[in-house]
Amino acid sequence: MLKTLLHKQMTEIFRSYFYDAKKNKKRSKASTTMFFAIYVILMVGVLGGIFTYLSISMCEPMVIAGAGWLYFTIMSLIAIALGAFGSVFNTYSGLYLSKDNDLLLSMPIPVRYIMISRLLGVYLIGLMYSEVVMLPAIIVYWVIAAPGAAAVVCSLVLALLVSVIVMLLSCLLGWVVAKVSLKLKNKSFITVLVSLLFFGVYYFISFKAQDIIQNLIVNVSTYGAKIKASAYPLYFLGRMGEGYITAAVVVTVIVAVLTALLWFLLSRSFIGIATSTAKATKTVYKEKAEKVKSVSSALFGKEMRRFTASPSYMLNCGLGIVFLFIGGVALLIKGNYLGEVLKAAFVEQPDTVPVLLCAVICAMISAIDITAPSISLEGKSIWLAQSLPVNAWQVLKAKLKVQILLSGVPALFCTLCGVFTLKMTLAESLITIAIIAIYTLLAAVFGLVLGLKMPNLTWTNEITPIKQGGSVMFAMFGGWAYCAVIALPFFLFAYPLGAAAYLGCIAALSLIISVILFVWCKKKGAEIFSNLSCN
Repeated sequence: MLKTLLHKQMTEIFRSYFYDAKKNKKRSKASTTMFFAIYVILMVGVLGGIFTYLSISMCEPMVIAGAGWLYFTIMSLIAIALGAFGSVFNTYSGLYLSKDNDLLLSMPIPVRYIMISRLLGVYLIGLMYSEVVMLPAIIVYWVIAAPGAAAVVCSLVLALLVSVIVMLLSCLLGWVVAKVSLKLKNKSFITVLVSLLFFGVYYFISFKAQDIIQNLIVNVSTYGAKIKASAYPLYFLGRMGEGYITAAVVVTVIVAVLTALLWFLLSRSFIGIATSTAKATKTVYKEKAEKVKSVSSALFGKEMRRFTASPSYMLNCGLGIVFLFIGGVALLIKGNYLGEVLKAAFVEQPDTVPVLLCAVICAMISAIDITAPSISLEGKSIWLAQSLPVNAWQVLKAKLKVQILLSGVPALFCTLCGVFTLKMTLAESLITIAIIAIYTLLAAVFGLVLGLKMPNLTWTNEITPIKQGGSVMFAMFGGWAYCAVIALPFFLFAYPLGAAAYLGCIAALSLIISVILFVWCKKKGAEIFSNLSCN
């Protein structure tokens, strides 16, 4: 029974890699290999490369200073932070909001088996993030320090224990969110606000990371002594990486005890949280006139409510909205200084500023991929949308409108701030606004096309189409690749054209692509949507 549940959980996590929901059949070996290759390139090639460079810059000076344990402590904390950052938003949904919870709990299945399968999913997601940090750190240490067999074994065990710590932290935070959510009326927005605060702290530390690391390297002895005096468990965590057996035993025992305590906490509250709803309140009914909405307004409202009802949807697919507003405010505050810096840096290419502004704003728009998972989020209830007294194109158009509105307003704000503070010419300003407007449409239509071509309607946890869906990944990274196409040719080939003329060409190309994709969605896309089925 447990084996079956574990297999089901693993299938759900990696379903998009092995199964083509659109064709309702397994992917070919070539297609599966391609999906895994893309994931490896992104996770191992990009993130792994970043943390490999970080490990190389830190390891040698700390080992020479006799503080190899501090190196392992720092890298372990970074891995825990990244793992928690990557998995904490999945934990609440994965544990308590899976659509098959009621079904599984009604069957003669021990609750502990359901919890184990859920926790395994949380552990694997945390493992994927934390090991991107730990494995490069360990390998770099092996190369530089040439440790003995004990250090090799202990460092590998440390990597696994770090992943367990990530799971413990994610589950604890998920439990807190679950308990608080039961008492809140507008829990989606509160969850988003708390999450944004978490994002802010995380990115602030990330921006300051280089200065912090340099300070640590210079003052390694001072900080090492402070950690030993006030945070001895962290000292033992680092010593475990160096192969200190006593430290390995102590850390393992502590993690085991914490795991047992978390299991006790979750086992006592799992059923209550998974099956409960928000606290009932007394409702007073008042007679009032009901306004008749148009079909377009009703469908738009439905899609908007779907977006705002899900913290996971808003955080993962709408974070670019926040970035655009922050970018606009930053331009208002530091725009003049930034303009001077850029003109000094590109003194031989003064037209560079408008091109860079367009590329950066378009990159932030690409982080808004609301339409990409919107088809998959219909799930097994897609027949309801298909049975409405409206045509399929009206449903798809409502999905487009949501992303265009939510990305267009902040994008326009950020663009106007940039145009104003960076002192562009009239021609540059107009073409910049035009290309941002066109790209807003292009990003929305492109995401919808991917959603129609790569649907996944058989999920049990909405995190699956939102974070693990191929449509979202291709929409975001495809958008970033297009942004690179906007900027790079200008520097390499097109500088003599001038920024205004060059961006005009890019705008024309983007408009043509947008129109082609728009027409495809209206005709072929509507037909695909009408014929989608979970069977």
